[in-house]
Amino acid sequence: MTTPRQADDYNAPIVDRGGRSGTAVRIILLALVLVAAAGSFVYFKDSLENEMVLGVLGVLAMVGIFFLVSSVIGFIEVMPQRQSDSLARSFLNSHPDGSLITDGKGRIIYANAAYGKLTGARKPTEVQTLEALLSRHRESNEALYRLSNGLREGKEGQEEFRLLRTLGPATNNSGAHWYRLKARTLRTEEGAGKPLHIWQISDITAERDDQERFFKELQNAIDYLDHAPAGFFSAGRKGEIFYLNATLAEWLGLDLTKFVPGSMTIGDLVAGGGLALIQSVQAEPGLKKTDTLDLDLKKANGQSLPVQIIHSVTSMRDGAPGESRTIVLRRQSGGENEQSASAAAMRFTRFFNNTPMAIASVDGDGRILRTNAPFLKLFSGIVSRDDVENGAALEVILQESDRQRLKDALVAARDRQGDIPPIDSRMPNDEARHFRFYVNAVIDQSDEAPEEAAIVYAVEMTEQKALEAQMAQTQKMNAVGTLAGGIAHDFNNVLTAILLSSDHLLLQARPSDASFADLMEIKRNANRAAVLVRQLLAFSRKQTMRPTVLNLTDVVGDLRMLVDRLLSGTNVKLDVEYGRDLWPVKTDLSQFEQVLINLCVNARDAMPEGGKLTLRTRNVTAAEVADFNYSYMPHEDMVLIEVADTGTGIAPDIMDKIFEPFFTTKEVGKGTGLGLAMVYGIVKQSGGYIQPESEVGKGTTFRVFLPRHAIDAAVAAEADAVAAAEAGAAAQMPAAAQPEQPEDLTGNAVILLVEDEEAVRRGGKRMLETRGYTVHEAGSGVEALDIMDELDGKVDIVVSDVVMPEMDGPSLLRELRKRYPDLKFIFVSGYAEDAFARNLPPDAKFGFLPKPFSLKQLAVVVKETLEGE
Repeated sequence: MTTPRQADDYNAPIVDRGGRSGTAVRIILLALVLVAAAGSFVYFKDSLENEMVLGVLGVLAMVGIFFLVSSVIGFIEVMPQRQSDSLARSFLNSHPDGSLITDGKGRIIYANAAYGKLTGARKPTEVQTLEALLSRHRESNEALYRLSNGLREGKEGQEEFRLLRTLGPATNNSGAHWYRLKARTLRTEEGAGKPLHIWQISDITAERDDQERFFKELQNAIDYLDHAPAGFFSAGRKGEIFYLNATLAEWLGLDLTKFVPGSMTIGDLVAGGGLALIQSVQAEPGLKKTDTLDLDLKKANGQSLPVQIIHSVTSMRDGAPGESRTIVLRRQSGGENEQSASAAAMRFTRFFNNTPMAIASVDGDGRILRTNAPFLKLFSGIVSRDDVENGAALEVILQESDRQRLKDALVAARDRQGDIPPIDSRMPNDEARHFRFYVNAVIDQSDEAPEEAAIVYAVEMTEQKALEAQMAQTQKMNAVGTLAGGIAHDFNNVLTAILLSSDHLLLQARPSDASFADLMEIKRNANRAAVLVRQLLAFSRKQTMRPTVLNLTDVVGDLRMLVDRLLSGTNVKLDVEYGRDLWPVKTDLSQFEQVLINLCVNARDAMPEGGKLTLRTRNVTAAEVADFNYSYMPHEDMVLIEVADTGTGIAPDIMDKIFEPFFTTKEVGKGTGLGLAMVYGIVKQSGGYIQPESEVGKGTTFRVFLPRHAIDAAVAAEADAVAAAEAGAAAQMPAAAQPEQPEDLTGNAVILLVEDEEAVRRGGKRMLETRGYTVHEAGSGVEALDIMDELDGKVDIVVSDVVMPEMDGPSLLRELRKRYPDLKFIFVSGYAEDAFARNLPPDAKFGFLPKPFSLKQLAVVVKETLEGE
């Protein structure tokens, strides 16, 4: 009979070539030293005195006796060994995984008992390397190769592989087995710089079997849940759906193969106001709540599916909503003849919860008895489902100042009074939202709700109130515009008289006169007032576009000083980037300047803490326009001007509204909301496009595209030839003939001046007569016709105001041209030329002089018109 193997024998390593070779070497060296010392005593015995030799030998003898006695009693260990090394070896020897340590060349240094048991080796000579064991199988060989490459790079790793037989003896083979192989690098103290490789291999077949069994059970559970006769879905804290079963997907017409967890929310499944019902189910902090609700789900084709859901929701410890689990039961509706109470209640519940109006029934004291889903949705921040169940007062959804009117209305409803006036109020926690409440008395009380006294309907009026405010603002602006236009017209007459009188006095005064400076100041202030009048006319839309060919480099350059002045006192830095060789564009200069000023002012206001404002111009070819991917823009050559800031940016939800009239994000009194609307209109009138791009917190860029103005080649060539000829003629003139001389504005023609404002008429007559003209004056169009008859048509030119009593200027022109078709005509008006030219025949030719005007301007226009063809 064999002797049973001790426990220590089972834990003994099958290979251990890692002993303390360093300690043995040190003992051998010590022995050699002692032998050499003894030999020295023998060799030099004649050279040493006997007393010295005996003394040294005595000392050595005492040291030897001390170490012998100390080693016997255990005070000194002959072969000292650290406790940590002993523990590490014991742990490695008894480890259940097969452990193998090899050097850099793959030679085995250590193999524990588990490795021998796993591989079937019983003695050191039978131990094989992992390469010899695993290279025979493709799966294990690939795993070993990857781990070996990792070790050479200093990386540890693990691999799992499956073999059709075990690594041990064939007698123990029980079919396929799974193994886990780990590898890492070990650096020893004795062999610093010479790392060892630690391999651990274990049989994980049982673990894999457990995983496979668990996976099959999970698959069966999912299959049962997927094909259960009821629908099911689970959602996260924000309502995102992580799972829905096949039954519910089939009911809703969803393709489960395309469903991605988190891609849908509960709101995507629920129709009408059902989401508000679901959100009204809220648990106490740290608890769970389950409720049953009747609502409609939304199918993929847009149809509604009436269902009953059992909704269970959890709550976090801080009260925040947690995850939810929901069972969906399909409600089967009967045929057309079904008149059961349950079917009727089902239909009523559907209609009640899907109406667009918030409805609540209250008792005589104003306590809420029941509500529909839209009511809970509209007033979610004030009244919850639990509040309704606890009999919350309806007055909490009104502002405190309106609650007494609600109480009076409820008293009237309780007394069965008719025609209860509606109540307009605002949301207590959001005064920007307006509501109108209709209180209707319950005439026939039911047995189910005898306490029901009134039905209250709530309709949100926020958008209607905003439209009413916009309409009132529009009417106000139109009235102000009409008033401004009338004032501007009358004020132009006053300014014209002032300018003409000041010019007349300046002609008679000398620069050395004491009154000369005062006269110049009068004229300068009159001109400033004329600028204000033009702004009033532009505001009242009485001034139309007068496009001219422009170079945007010149426009931006002229505006730079003004923009700098607008930015003074702020921490906003202006940076202008001019494009080279910009193409010409055609637009109204003053109007386009307003576009740039408006955009720059908005950019400045968007950077209250400072930042950078960039004006940038460049040419954009048709191909580059296509790269912008703006579908509404034609692919043609454009000139681009960008106004970019580093401000607060524009929120995405209001980006579509920024060009709407009266829309503004500024405080009341700090903006009319017309700035960007005017910008949009001017750009559109110029045939251009504007596109904003913004990111909250990073800034906004407005891109304005104006079409390239193509100048006719023949016209351009003729203009260049004329310019060249004039330049050549001027170059051939003698220097004495070239000094600048004042224009000759005198004449001897007969002029009929028609003006209803006496001061303007008198000043104009006097100024023209000083230039040598013969002037006849008329106060209206009818009087002008009479004077023409008296003069028998012997008038060279007519200078007439546009707006006059009895007969206006265009009517006078039509009447005179009937009798005198070649009569020359000049209109004088504070409005733009196009404002009245549309009322004249297309072929009507006339000159134009805008009010207010100076003496020189009047004389120049008269001279040019008389000399024109």
